[in-house]
Amino acid sequence: MKTSFSRSFFTAAAILLVALTILGASFQLQVNRFLKDTAVGQMQQDAQVIANLAAAYSLDGSLNSHEFLLNLDVVSKVTDSDAVICDENGNVILCSDALTGCEHQGLRLNADYMKKVIANGGDTATGTIRGLYSDQRYVVSAPILSGDRVSGVVVVSTPTSGTTAIMNQISNLFLTAAIFVVLISVLAVTAFARRESKPLRDLAQAANAFGHGDLDARVRVEENSSEEMEELALAFNNMAVSLQKSEYQRQEFVANVSHELKTPMTTISGYVDGILDGTIPPDRRDHYLHIVSDETKRLSRLVRSMLDISQLQKEEGIPEEKKIHFDLEECAGQVLITFEKKITDKKLNVQVDMPEHPVYTMASPDYITQVIYNLLDNAVKFCPEGGALGLKIREGGSKAYVSISNDGKTIPPEELPLVFDRFHKLDKSRSENRDGWGLGLYIVKTIVCSHGENISVTSRDGKTEFTFTMPLVN
Repeated sequence: MKTSFSRSFFTAAAILLVALTILGASFQLQVNRFLKDTAVGQMQQDAQVIANLAAAYSLDGSLNSHEFLLNLDVVSKVTDSDAVICDENGNVILCSDALTGCEHQGLRLNADYMKKVIANGGDTATGTIRGLYSDQRYVVSAPILSGDRVSGVVVVSTPTSGTTAIMNQISNLFLTAAIFVVLISVLAVTAFARRESKPLRDLAQAANAFGHGDLDARVRVEENSSEEMEELALAFNNMAVSLQKSEYQRQEFVANVSHELKTPMTTISGYVDGILDGTIPPDRRDHYLHIVSDETKRLSRLVRSMLDISQLQKEEGIPEEKKIHFDLEECAGQVLITFEKKITDKKLNVQVDMPEHPVYTMASPDYITQVIYNLLDNAVKFCPEGGALGLKIREGGSKAYVSISNDGKTIPPEELPLVFDRFHKLDKSRSENRDGWGLGLYIVKTIVCSHGENISVTSRDGKTEFTFTMPLVN
């Protein structure tokens, strides 16, 4: 499996080689074309000069004069090219290779080529001149005009070896520079790829450690890290924090549930075993069976509460189809009536403060009934005998505020932020409130928050009050 480093390295190397190849080929092509065009352009000028000079000397019949031969030799040496003068039949009569007695004299150009030069007023080509030169040459030909008559042809040529030598030097220079650039690039790409792949390796190590139970594993972000790597590391760390929190909550949940189930299960098991083995006398069996029944009902309430919590968390909010338009006052009043017996038994002073008109909201009436029931249940439970129990509904802006209060022990300030936590009880010894599981207020907050609303608690001067909001749709 290829690593991130190898992928980056080979990708960069391939791009670099392709770029250098294209650049080198394009550069050599352009330089070769430039050198050829320059050489041919200069030879065209030379051929025309020699043709004009030969035409001038041929007018007075002095084409073979020593003066013209000297001029031809000078032009040939200055331009570093070879010149051959042919008559109208293509026979070589003069050559710049030697002022007298050149070996090319007496040779004859191809008749078709002569016709082409005369017909086109000149010609440019690259190749060999059979019978004259055996090497590759740039060749430029021009007719010698004596008035309206063509009296001959000038053929100027130069070996292509000069251009080839220059191109070889350029190729060697380019190859040397390319090798140097490749070496520098390989070193740079290696360092860059290793530096860029290091954060990924660190991330993989952190993920592996986290997967093996090290919940404190995190990815450290370097100052010179890329923006994408910073975002990736931040996302991983946020995920790790969330998973760590969830794991701690799961462990706490399992521990709390195990602790809560241990007592009633032990009680039920002990009393049932006592009845079966005869330890408990027959006249006391009904008493202990009632205790077993109460403990069983407590377990049933725990299961029902856990199911309610699971359903709320699964829905991630109350679906709109479950929300209806109903009167909060009527809902709260009906719940309060269900506590009539408990209120009478404890001789509580109930104080109800509601508007004289209906207070309508848009919510799930079943869930809001459960919220009010749980809050009233807590208020009645912790209110001392003869104390005051309060139920208040008021309107404010676009919200309806429902408050439930009771007299009793003040909740310590350090406990207030924890009252809505799962399985949290104010009585750590659990000697009181054996019917509770510490889930009532957690369910209340879950329901209220699922409606997109808020709940708060205050406790001072012997009075505790819970207040939650609902949308007002009057």
